[in-house]
Amino acid sequence: EFARHIKRVGVMTSGGDCPGLNAAIRSVIAHSVLRFKWEVVGVQYATHGLAHAMAVELSAESVDFSGVDPLLYTGGTVLRSINKFYEGDTPDMMDAGYKELGLDALIVIGGDGSQAIIREYAARFGWRHVAIPKTIDNDVPLTNRCIGFDSSVNTITDALHRLSFTAASHDRVMVVEVMGRTAGHLALHSGVATGADVILIPEIPYTLARVVRRLQKVKEVLGRKWALVVVAEGVKPEHAEGCILTDCHGRPVKRGVGEYLADALREASDGELDTRCTVLGHTQRGGVPSATDRILATAFGIEAVNCLARGQKDVMVAWRNSKVEVVQLHDVVTERTAHVKPTSFMVKTAVGTGTYVGDL
Repeated sequence: EFARHIKRVGVMTSGGDCPGLNAAIRSVIAHSVLRFKWEVVGVQYATHGLAHAMAVELSAESVDFSGVDPLLYTGGTVLRSINKFYEGDTPDMMDAGYKELGLDALIVIGGDGSQAIIREYAARFGWRHVAIPKTIDNDVPLTNRCIGFDSSVNTITDALHRLSFTAASHDRVMVVEVMGRTAGHLALHSGVATGADVILIPEIPYTLARVVRRLQKVKEVLGRKWALVVVAEGVKPEHAEGCILTDCHGRPVKRGVGEYLADALREASDGELDTRCTVLGHTQRGGVPSATDRILATAFGIEAVNCLARGQKDVMVAWRNSKVEVVQLHDVVTERTAHVKPTSFMVKTAVGTGTYVGDL
């Protein structure tokens, strides 16, 4: 019934990119145009683009194999994105851009930080806002899955398999640092998928001595001379000074926890462990979306449009109980971050296979 009050909908991607964003954009366009006959506007460069009314019209004629459909399997975001605030962009400018573009509603595909910021603006200016969760970190509250997570886990898993072969060839311990911010979902899932010997995540404390013992046990008990260690970027070193180095000019330089851990394990074992560190970096964000992410993004896009048609606002679509549900955005931004629970099924699965996941 409320669908008659909407004529023009904006869609934007905000924050770091990930596979599956274009599939969500495609779904929003297709359902808005084909089902409700709405006009769809793609807002470019997130809030910066909104502040300057930077947008592209996404018309009904684009819903064909030469227009929208390639978005289903294309990585990144055709609308571009930002994960920083541009000095000079004010909330009033964004409201002016919203009005200049003639928007009746705005669908935002973003993580917890982006959704919190835009929710604040929506409440201040009366925008109709629906959120779609995306992040490879999978740390948006109240949803079991976010767009991009499955694709990233697959990318990391492939890299870990490749590193396993070279580790076995040289009897080495490969320490692999993955993304995730303060949450360990990526490290935990990819580590379990590849049978990692050690998985370190921010939510569970660890001791270096026990990591060394686990790696020595792999050699002494299992008879395997190589090992795989997966560490999330948000893990803290046992000694904070271990992540501080000095450059050629004598200035302090911070290094990642992966490099710290590789050096610390070598020293703690008196050189017995021949370690190498690999930081996967932004390869985890790239590539084509997995089938799971394409399906999830498509389902999220359709339900986000349905929310607007039902007159809902200040809500987020979420994957819960094996289906798409709608949750209150207030509850999402209040909880802020969904961390790995030490008592979770995935942690128990890792421990059950003999993986050291910290001091539980």
